[in-house]
Amino acid sequence: MADLRVEIADAVATLTLDRPEALNSLTIPLKEELARAFRSLARNPAVRAVVLTGAGRAFCAGQDLRERLEPDAAPLATEVRERYTPIVLAMRRLEKPIVGAINGVAAGAGASLAFACDIRIAAEEASFLLAFGRIGLVPDSGASWFLPRLIGAGRAAELALTADPVSAADAERVGLVSRVVPGPALLDEARALATRLAAGAPVALALTKRALNRSFDASLEDQLEYEAALQGIAGSTADHAEGIAAFIEKRKPAFRGE
Repeated sequence: MADLRVEIADAVATLTLDRPEALNSLTIPLKEELARAFRSLARNPAVRAVVLTGAGRAFCAGQDLRERLEPDAAPLATEVRERYTPIVLAMRRLEKPIVGAINGVAAGAGASLAFACDIRIAAEEASFLLAFGRIGLVPDSGASWFLPRLIGAGRAAELALTADPVSAADAERVGLVSRVVPGPALLDEARALATRLAAGAPVALALTKRALNRSFDASLEDQLEYEAALQGIAGSTADHAEGIAAFIEKRKPAFRGE
């Protein structure tokens, strides 16, 4: 776990990509550790929310290109399928909110990781760059799926085809990030949001994430029925009863994930 720090406090897990000297670029060990970490957090009842960030001045610069020059490097299609796809799927299947604390440049697959988070908060110095085209490649790791859904087809096409960087301020303007904060305050802001989410009803949050994941691929009628089914599940939980009791008693609810 040398290149990935995992810290758990107050029901929030903070995952920090920790290769600052290489702008947190992704090597095989780091990719494998990241996928394992998300799968492990899914099984950890003590964790209710996650923060993903990078050490140093970058969030993640994407693939470590030096690794691609190794004589035994796997074909790109294999590398994407076997090492990037599992990370993205683990993030989206994790039924706990993920807050991306984008502390610096998020480029290539690093941008894809940011897009896969449920909520993104950016430092003022952060930026996003789909750098794939600059080295003759196409966006991967879910970038072509997430980006149109986050900012619309036209803006997504411009960002993907031109490979122009997007500043934190512009990312906030187009809705790519929820808000921009001074760099020194970023981690505190992200953890505060994650702590707030962790205090919510875990089952309801998990079902909400399921509904959001499904929404773009469903008709209105199908989604209405899916919402009704999920509401039936949520409405039968002890947390729902606790929420109603807390509302009537004018106190904060104590959700237990039951």
